[in-house]
Amino acid sequence: MVKVKEKAIEGFLIFCSLLTVLTTLGIILVLASETITFFKEVSIIEFFTGTEWTPLFANKKFGILPLVCGTLLTTLIAISVALPLGLTIAIYLNEYAHQKFTAIVKPLLEILAAVPTVVYGFFALTFVTPLLQSFIPNLSGFNALSAGLVMGVMIIPYISSLSEDALRAVPKSLREAAYGMGSTKLQTAFRVMVPAASSGIVVSVILAISRAIGETMIVAVAAGQEPKFTFNPLTSVETITTYIVQVSMGDVPQNSLEYRTIFSAGMALFIFTFLLNNISFWIKKKFQQRYE
Repeated sequence: MVKVKEKAIEGFLIFCSLLTVLTTLGIILVLASETITFFKEVSIIEFFTGTEWTPLFANKKFGILPLVCGTLLTTLIAISVALPLGLTIAIYLNEYAHQKFTAIVKPLLEILAAVPTVVYGFFALTFVTPLLQSFIPNLSGFNALSAGLVMGVMIIPYISSLSEDALRAVPKSLREAAYGMGSTKLQTAFRVMVPAASSGIVVSVILAISRAIGETMIVAVAAGQEPKFTFNPLTSVETITTYIVQVSMGDVPQNSLEYRTIFSAGMALFIFTFLLNNISFWIKKKFQQRYE
């Protein structure tokens, strides 16, 4: 009877594992089939090198670089905010704060990741943008700067929580050895603990970048829908995810060339996140081998 239960549990776990794999494969097949059909009508060279994206206009251009620029710009702003703040919070909670304080503050920080992103988007549009306009008069009503700043706040828990877990996993003997050699708390934190936990910290940053790249509602509400080949954060931009939402919710007929652009854009986005996730896995494995 016990063996039957164990076999049933084992079979259920295998089924769950296969379900996730098959779901991923299904997504890839759908994206790939529609993308191949799209590239039968559009040059793949134009798609990856063109600097104009106007598939919904009369003069159609299919260069995805403006969408890539918008995505990278908002992501760069977000990670510029989240990395220093998240890492500082992680070091403080692990090295300086009392355990009771950490037990209270850490779950509260993680609530930031649970707030609906559409709320962040309207916060960026109705509060952050007017605030920034009081300092930057030529700031557009829809802009990459406010969207990136708010998105950075949203992904802080990804860095702070995972980095704090990585720091906590460092053997206490390393900290004690540093104190024994006369190091201060600050020296121990930045010269011993952070390098020892660097694999987990780097992985947390890459996961946060992946989350920022795939963000939809904040950039859709606050960054605008103007695909521009620019890295100026003061202007309106459009990201890959925003364009997908724009076409999906619009009046574009299905099975048309314009409609298939969302699959090609989705495939490009999938490739970006897939590469980032594999880089994080490779970095983690590399650092684990170094410290073993």
